[in-house]
Amino acid sequence: MSRRNFNLPWAEYLETLKPHERPMLPGSPATPDHTLPYRLAYASVGLLVTATGSIGSAMITANTQQLAGALGVSVAEAAWLPVVFVMTNACMNLLLIKFRMQYGLRLFAQIFLTAYVLIGLGNLFFDDYQSTMVVRAFAGMASAALSSLGILYIIQAFPAPHRLKGLVLGIGAFSLAIPLVRIFSNDLIQISEWKGFHVFELGLSLLSLAAVFALKMPPSQRLRVFEKLDFVTFALFAPGMALLCAVLGLGRIVWWTEASWIGWALIGSIMLLSAALIIEYNRRTPLINLKWMAGPDIIRLALIIVGIRIVLSEQTSGAVGLLTQMGLGPDQMRGLFVLILIATAAGSLTSALTMNPTKLYKPMAIALGLIAIGAFIDAHSTVLTRPAQLFFSQSLIAFAAAFFIGPALMSGIVQVLQKGAQNLVSFIVIFGIGQNVGGLMGSALIGTVETWREKFHSNQLSESITLGDPDVVLRLQQLSGAYARVIGDPALRALQGQQLLQQQISQQAHVLAYNDVFLMIALFAGIGCLWVTFNHFRPRFAARRAARKVDAAQASAAATAID
Repeated sequence: MSRRNFNLPWAEYLETLKPHERPMLPGSPATPDHTLPYRLAYASVGLLVTATGSIGSAMITANTQQLAGALGVSVAEAAWLPVVFVMTNACMNLLLIKFRMQYGLRLFAQIFLTAYVLIGLGNLFFDDYQSTMVVRAFAGMASAALSSLGILYIIQAFPAPHRLKGLVLGIGAFSLAIPLVRIFSNDLIQISEWKGFHVFELGLSLLSLAAVFALKMPPSQRLRVFEKLDFVTFALFAPGMALLCAVLGLGRIVWWTEASWIGWALIGSIMLLSAALIIEYNRRTPLINLKWMAGPDIIRLALIIVGIRIVLSEQTSGAVGLLTQMGLGPDQMRGLFVLILIATAAGSLTSALTMNPTKLYKPMAIALGLIAIGAFIDAHSTVLTRPAQLFFSQSLIAFAAAFFIGPALMSGIVQVLQKGAQNLVSFIVIFGIGQNVGGLMGSALIGTVETWREKFHSNQLSESITLGDPDVVLRLQQLSGAYARVIGDPALRALQGQQLLQQQISQQAHVLAYNDVFLMIALFAGIGCLWVTFNHFRPRFAARRAARKVDAAQASAAATAID
């Protein structure tokens, strides 16, 4: 098809499309049969836009402590930076889908890519803490747009029979950001500190902007979909969700019962979200279709999405936290992240190649089973555990995470197509919030349980150590002997030995606490695997019961006829 047709009015352009080339949903572009060079070009632009939208947030998440030092703030203050990104990112999808439907994909792409370039410029000129917070909030909004734009470009690269594979690969591309950033970010920061990264991020934004202007997407159908009450709902939903994200992201750092604002923020979140849901429930054409979302299939899907994000925190927070506690830095963990990157890419490819829309529960169950195995292996860590001992388990978890996300998204899209395209916004809200809030819930759960169990194990270990134990006395002598050449006072040497022993007790307590966390994650994933497996086989069980009833009824009728 000639690309000059892209400039035709929608009604005329629609007549030139074959049935399989027409948009699947309002707001989505047409998918004409491109030539091979154009397919490769769309794939390249899609990957570029995906990298632009995901690398910035991944960089902040992976280097929060280093950024705290660069900005001269505490770790608790720096923790706001990834949280404020999630605040705005989780809320924007509520309006972005309708914006695409009403104003078209081209305007959508140009506005938000230009905004991302301006954000990159802001990073160069504003390097104080308050300005960085504002910039990260706007980055969360723009990133929400770039994520869908990158996926839509990647889908254009695939012919009609394989577009589902393009969708899965587009989503999987976002999962590559964090392991990729952990591989090269430390070197980039060492070369030119954070200015170098901001220049790199700005360069990606400019390249994406140029690429999107040079290679336009096919047009999409435009509909008048915005209503006044949409903005009322958003005005209530957005601050409510932002407060919830703040509670989940900061609660374990400032501690749940120590900071009074945590309780007030949670109350405010509940009130605002409840008000938004009440408005939506009583609307004829709601922005969020609560009646559709209350269906058993959607509830199961939401629980699966949130649950998988929680258990996947074993990798992003658990394993990395354990190795950091052992005193390892990014350079020592680089080999581990390389394997995680390879496993994530392999999981996305496997998911795309094996996708079967009629059996979506099966790959979900397999993924949860693999996560349970990987977490159980990690639960046997010791103070001598190093990245090499985690290669297999973390690769297993990374593969499972990428293998899971495609079927989960496809399950929701199938529900949208079956029940009506008007539920698309509701599904995107479920999926986006499940991903964002589920990730914060997972980090909060792991951090909280690890803190509780560390205190428990530390008390248990300290109680078992007394100066009346000859082994303890010998250990203290060995530790204090390390200072014999630099400290002449025996009392000071003994004090240093006691401090070293206390450090070793604390380190051992942290390892035992992380093992408890890994066991908990393995248990959750195992239960999830059994539950999803049951839902996979449930239709077969129901069909067999129905067949038995039919056979029994036929046998009864035959016996009656004989009598």
